[in-house]
Amino acid sequence: MRQPRHEPGARAAIRAANAAAGRRIVVLDDDPTGSQSMHGVPIVTALDEREYGFAMAAPSTSFVLTNTRSLPEADAAAVTTEVATSVLRHGEALGVPVRLVSRSDSTLRGHVVAEVDALRAVRRRVTGRDYRGVLLVPAYFEAGRFTEGDVHWAMVGGRPVPVGGTEFARDATFGYSSSDLREFVAERSGGTIAAADVGSVSLDDIRVGGPERVADILRGVSDGRFVVVNATDYADLEIVALGLLSVPDDFLFRTGPSFVRALSGVDPIGPVTAASIWPGGRPGGHGLVVVGSHVGQTSRQLAVARERGALAAVELDAAAVADPDRAPAAVARAAGRVGAALAGSDVVLFTSRDLVVGDGRLTSLAISRAVSAGVAEVVARSLPAGPAWVVAKGGITSHDVAVRGLGLRRAVVLGQVFPGMVSVFAPVDAAPAAMGVPYVVFAGNVGDERALADVVDLLAGR
Repeated sequence: MRQPRHEPGARAAIRAANAAAGRRIVVLDDDPTGSQSMHGVPIVTALDEREYGFAMAAPSTSFVLTNTRSLPEADAAAVTTEVATSVLRHGEALGVPVRLVSRSDSTLRGHVVAEVDALRAVRRRVTGRDYRGVLLVPAYFEAGRFTEGDVHWAMVGGRPVPVGGTEFARDATFGYSSSDLREFVAERSGGTIAAADVGSVSLDDIRVGGPERVADILRGVSDGRFVVVNATDYADLEIVALGLLSVPDDFLFRTGPSFVRALSGVDPIGPVTAASIWPGGRPGGHGLVVVGSHVGQTSRQLAVARERGALAAVELDAAAVADPDRAPAAVARAAGRVGAALAGSDVVLFTSRDLVVGDGRLTSLAISRAVSAGVAEVVARSLPAGPAWVVAKGGITSHDVAVRGLGLRRAVVLGQVFPGMVSVFAPVDAAPAAMGVPYVVFAGNVGDERALADVVDLLAGR
């Protein structure tokens, strides 16, 4: 296979073109982990039209957290429709081009076709034009997810595995069988889209043909057709972003985190440090780690963090929280224990590790939402104890902890704890007790087994 083709000055050229056009790139993020390749960008958690104006005030990239991965498909489409309608109308009022990115899981979990269909319908209604096509770019290189030969791969145990053979494909709500992304689109469409009708930009197109070849392919796309983008390196994605500069702003994007960075022309920075999180010095007090994700990697990370010590452990019974009759007492007990423990040590609040599922996708999703809401309520009740920092592990968990637990409406992404992984948010508008409290968003499916313990050590100054 040919090596990646590096275009000199690619990122600077992309940034300059975006600025010259006054282009706004707005990422509708179906959980709060999509910013993991970005820094210095605004985050909006409140689905409020006034907040979108804050996010779109200047030519830049911004994130609106929709949390749609936690919702049934119809509700996810409705939220997507509402947010996108407001965002596109803001763009019309400003007279600037808007690129919408539907950011979702790099291991393909989420409402792929339903959200894309909703966004296409919104654009037709607001602008009178459909999207020419939809680029499907789930790559997330830092976490070991890439696409080659139209097959999406995930690094598992140090070796690449077709993503359909991983634990993520067996998800109780968003399970699938196809690793070939053209077949995946057909599978998730329920047969309304044929695999043969899904286009592709190959690695040879990118590395041999360059931006001109990519642009030629994209000019030939019409009728909202899905197009798989192969990429194993940021250089591949930057060539695609350069190619997009010479075609109309008529494409929609369904992506993992990596393409957002390329589309924005953002230069990478090193991992955050205690000095960059707290320029005035680390405050006193103790921190709170919240673990809701049930993927195997999270459970292994939790075990290592607890073994390393210095964490008081509070377990929240997931089955009790999922039961409306037992939930209030379970939440009250856990909140009391967390608040008391924060006075003397850092604390980890975690849901019991036995996954509670229903008899179908919708019931399993409803249980996940109930458990996540219970976790967030524990955090909200613990705020008076004054945690100095908060870490949330898991996508749905991190959204609910932010919105319901910390009252977070706006934040800025400072950067990541590891290269391209695990974002640190600085609250801009949140509950009074949460202002000035760094909030670390840690996806359930990233990092090695020591990663959670390493994050705690950084924040605690150990």
